[in-house]
Amino acid sequence: MLNENIKAIRKSKGLSQEELAVKLNVVRQTISKWETGLSVPDADLLVSISEVFETPVSTLLGETVAETKADDLRVISEKLEVINLQLARGKAMRQNIIHWLFISLCVVIVAAFAVLTVWNSPYLGWDYSQPETAVAGAAFHAFEWLFVRTAPPVLIVSIVCACFTRKNV
Repeated sequence: MLNENIKAIRKSKGLSQEELAVKLNVVRQTISKWETGLSVPDADLLVSISEVFETPVSTLLGETVAETKADDLRVISEKLEVINLQLARGKAMRQNIIHWLFISLCVVIVAAFAVLTVWNSPYLGWDYSQPETAVAGAAFHAFEWLFVRTAPPVLIVSIVCACFTRKNV
């Protein structure tokens, strides 16, 4: 909600991300991250944004409160803390999913190698005089040839990525 409000108000004021960044003394990428919901401004920057937009902070946060109170900064800080916590949880969940996807890819590659080893290239004994077995044999051989050449680097990359995406306790 905050990201959508910042973007909508910035556009309604006719400001580009670069112009807003200059007024707030931040880089344009920071504005982009705010507007895409990848991060949120801290309480001081939120106040600065409201001053640049000539809009109450409560409007930026999506509330329709007309009056401002002395405790606004504390309330804003609490709301930003909740938003940051939600972003952190989402990031941790995505990292966990990616971690298990890499581990699953490693398991699938090892299992496929095991199956190919046990089968010991059965297509070599097929009767290639019949078109159906010739096509199937050629397709299986092409799969095996491609798999044997691409799977080891993919396995190594998957192991490295699984290590990098694990949770640091």
